[in-house]
Amino acid sequence: MEKYILALDQGTTSSRAVVFNKKVQKIATAQREFTQYFPQPGWVEHNPEDIFFSTFSVMKEALAKAEITPEQIDSIGITNQRETVIMWDKNTGKPVFNAIVWQCRRTADMADKLIADGKGDLIRSKTGLLPDAYFSGTKIKWILDNVSGVREKAERGEILAGTVDTWLIYRLSGGKVHVTDYTNASRTMLFNIHTLEWDKELLDLLNIPASILPEVKDSSCIYAMTDKNLCGFEVPIASAIGDQQAALFGQGCFETGETKTTYGTGCFLLMNTGTKPVDSKHKLLTTIAIGLNGKIEYALEGSVFIGGALIKWLRDELGIISSADEINERASRVKDTGGVVIVPAFTGLGAPYWDAYARGVIIGLTRGTGRDHICRAALEAIAFQVKDELECMKEDSGIKLPSLKVDGGASISDIMMQFQSDILDTPIYRPENIETTVTGAAFLAGLATGFWKSKGEIKKVWKVDKLFTCGMDDAERTKRYDQWKRAVDRARGWTQQ
Repeated sequence: MEKYILALDQGTTSSRAVVFNKKVQKIATAQREFTQYFPQPGWVEHNPEDIFFSTFSVMKEALAKAEITPEQIDSIGITNQRETVIMWDKNTGKPVFNAIVWQCRRTADMADKLIADGKGDLIRSKTGLLPDAYFSGTKIKWILDNVSGVREKAERGEILAGTVDTWLIYRLSGGKVHVTDYTNASRTMLFNIHTLEWDKELLDLLNIPASILPEVKDSSCIYAMTDKNLCGFEVPIASAIGDQQAALFGQGCFETGETKTTYGTGCFLLMNTGTKPVDSKHKLLTTIAIGLNGKIEYALEGSVFIGGALIKWLRDELGIISSADEINERASRVKDTGGVVIVPAFTGLGAPYWDAYARGVIIGLTRGTGRDHICRAALEAIAFQVKDELECMKEDSGIKLPSLKVDGGASISDIMMQFQSDILDTPIYRPENIETTVTGAAFLAGLATGFWKSKGEIKKVWKVDKLFTCGMDDAERTKRYDQWKRAVDRARGWTQQ
């Protein structure tokens, strides 16, 4: 009887389920969006029940589409939006408040105070993170401080808290386990990535009881069996991992120095730095890449704020293109940008500039500039930002980038991937399956149960769609990158008084 892996990808705007066979072919998929709540400017919430029921429904739908029996499900793997926090009553299993989403900025003042009080270096030394509303710790404190009765219940041991993986495993198991994995724990600003435990000093700093937090385990292990009364079957829940770390694993970045970039709304870059955490001099994040077979590996992480969102802006706000696909067709009509450079600093600039006052510019316009030049410049802008981040990673780690593996929706652009290779002077590998996040969750579940025997076996099923190699000489590369940096200088500090 052929067996299959069921992988669940719980994202920020939708939940997805994919059934994979042993060759990592997708047998069936299902996806469902759910409601986003914006109670105040800068606040973002989800209903925890929406998160669970959208995930549960796509799980059922994918299995129905696959036309397989429960006995054919080897295991379930879970990957999830990171940093989003859910808290619930231990006795009833009911959420005490909406999920506070990773995008939510309600605790920005709290994070700023930690920095003002001189706690930034302490937090960074223990967690690899910078104090920010992005991470889970301040969100947990906000719920404890602002939702009536929750802190009192938490002090009595009647509240449970966790990231989305914890919530889903708790619900799918019928409330039997309260667990998370090392990757999700490392995004909370409460977990010591060196001692591998919830850090008492940080918990005291934010006044968070340790009793509400989950047990931390490997990213690939059997956490629990699904509850038969709920699911109709009992199968192992055998992986949990944050979405960007799942993509790193799904890309087969198993060796030190192997790096992936996910080209989505923004761009997430992760470099596997091996068994020792690397401290960043450029304010990149040091995070846990994987917990596997009792061994921890670390990663450097950088984020480009505006990636595919730039393409969407050209479509929705400027009307230069009518669809995202059109940008590649238009960019292919011209041999270069005609000297145009776009710096998409719509919300400031990240590493290595860290300038919140920067704003977007389009520079180098002439009377001969047309839509096609701007389209090509937009694709190149995304690649330039990735280069900025990767240069930081190389300096921090001392590792020369052997190659770059790419995924995400915008990676389908051959023009952008070729320019990325040119400007990096590095080979670019795009896999046949660019949905590496959900694939990573499947791989890890299969390793936990023996469905796949080793990482070596996984390497064999990872297939390259296209290899891009550098076709630009050193002088041209230096000239183009210098031009980019001059354009960035024009964008910096624009809103500063």
